[in-house]
Amino acid sequence: MCAFPLHLWALILIFRDLSWVAERTNMWDAIGVASYGLVIAFIESALFFMALTLLGLVISTRWREDRRVALLSVLALVTTLWAIDGQAYFIWGNYVPEQMLRHIGSSEHPLRLLYAAVLALVVPTIIIPVYLVLKSDRFLSLIEGLIERISLLTMFYLFIDLLGLVVVIIRNI
Repeated sequence: MCAFPLHLWALILIFRDLSWVAERTNMWDAIGVASYGLVIAFIESALFFMALTLLGLVISTRWREDRRVALLSVLALVTTLWAIDGQAYFIWGNYVPEQMLRHIGSSEHPLRLLYAAVLALVVPTIIIPVYLVLKSDRFLSLIEGLIERISLLTMFYLFIDLLGLVVVIIRNI
């Protein structure tokens, strides 16, 4: 679950840039750029996995193992989706409406208002899935099914990472 969203986002960005890199130079350079992106996605996934593993040591052992894995998976998905949203905001120019910015800017404490708005948006996206994983067996089975389905696709992504690493090695020899 750590690798899937990061690789999916990396592939979206790679396919977005592949054509103009190939037009600018050649297809081999485009494959090289894609390979570097895949290797970086693999490194990010490994570091993210280590961080979640450390977080897993803090989670209560009173819960069954499947609940703890589902909880960490949900936290991984929510974290990566917010990170992807942050990048997409700047890449595709999804800006906050001007009236809202004017209202925030004209307030007495705009930074506090901005933090409050962000917390009001982010906190429920964390608390609600965590609560559902801990309290709902139906939601737990839904998350377990999602993990099972995504794991096969993630294996394919990791194989593509290996191919990307081979291309990076060949390009640097």
